[in-house]
Amino acid sequence: MRILCPMTYYRPYVSGPIIYVETLASELVRRGHQVTILTSRHEPFDPPDPTGIRVVRIPVWGRISKGVVMPGFPLMAARLLRQHDLLLVQIPQLEAPLLAAVARVARKPVALTWHCDIQLPPGAVNRAVGSVLHAGAWTAARLADRIVAYTGDYASHSPVMRRFPDKVEVIPPPVDLPAAGPAAIRAFREAHALEGRQVVGICGRLSAEKGFECLLDALPRIAREFPRVLVLHAGETQGVAGESRYRDALAPRLATETSRWTSLGVLDRSELAAFFAACDVTVLPSLNRTESFGLVQVESMLSGTPVVASALPGVRVPIGTTGMGLTVPPGDVAALASAILDVLRNPLAFRRPRSAVEAAYSVSVTADGYVGMFERLAGH
Repeated sequence: MRILCPMTYYRPYVSGPIIYVETLASELVRRGHQVTILTSRHEPFDPPDPTGIRVVRIPVWGRISKGVVMPGFPLMAARLLRQHDLLLVQIPQLEAPLLAAVARVARKPVALTWHCDIQLPPGAVNRAVGSVLHAGAWTAARLADRIVAYTGDYASHSPVMRRFPDKVEVIPPPVDLPAAGPAAIRAFREAHALEGRQVVGICGRLSAEKGFECLLDALPRIAREFPRVLVLHAGETQGVAGESRYRDALAPRLATETSRWTSLGVLDRSELAAFFAACDVTVLPSLNRTESFGLVQVESMLSGTPVVASALPGVRVPIGTTGMGLTVPPGDVAALASAILDVLRNPLAFRRPRSAVEAAYSVSVTADGYVGMFERLAGH
């Protein structure tokens, strides 16, 4: 099977959808399929890709909010589509309706992976961009043959997906994180002086929908019971598209919490495994439907670490499935602090064997779902 997968961003940029696509594409390539990623040249260089995935990059002419302007994108998609069996479009994506229309003209099947509904930060430009993205996603959904949702919970609450229930196919997302060995965990804890401290982890790029300010607000309440509490943040802080204003707004607050908040930057997979295993609890305090699942919470669970997450559609599913944590109303700082304290007081009550998590979430299960869908679409 030959799959064309257009994306606005790809490596070296890091986000949940990028990790999702890279993990899935790597497994499909391992199984003998061909995957081409069509994306923007959002950096002045093309990083090597050792995974066997073909990456084609289009020059960027400009930027609008979190999006990029690349007129050559649909033309290249049309050219590449002649060499592929089907199109897999990622939502949200500004070019999604045009890409779906190109595939329709070429008589190639179209599937959408619906990572999330878009909800941009306040502002006139963002409101306009959000309206265009919403209309484009609805048009792409009308043109698509199938829509892949992470969970039925999120699909039933999505303003667009719930209008196309006959097209929705639920495939759990691919989560692949190796277990960190005792030596690696010990080295990580020593490197960050974690002995005798309660460690709260948060993993994700510094962006407004992630709710970092909620954890900052909850921190003093947690510190009253656990004075040596430390937050470790793994994720990009400086180069997050469209989030410079949010970063600048948080900077003064983070500067006052240097004894209780450490930013680690982007970690590689082995470092990330040690990070999750070294935490006592991780937090996903997301605020809106831009967060549809939270792959990082399953990575935390695979590492044996419980999670406190917002009770948003889709986001609440992993904790409900595994029992490894607690959910709280989004934006409720008191509830967030209380739940973190509950886990810190009794972490064993929320731990489950790695095998129990893997039974629900694995790369193999995801790839099986996609291959089955691709074969049905291609008429194999």
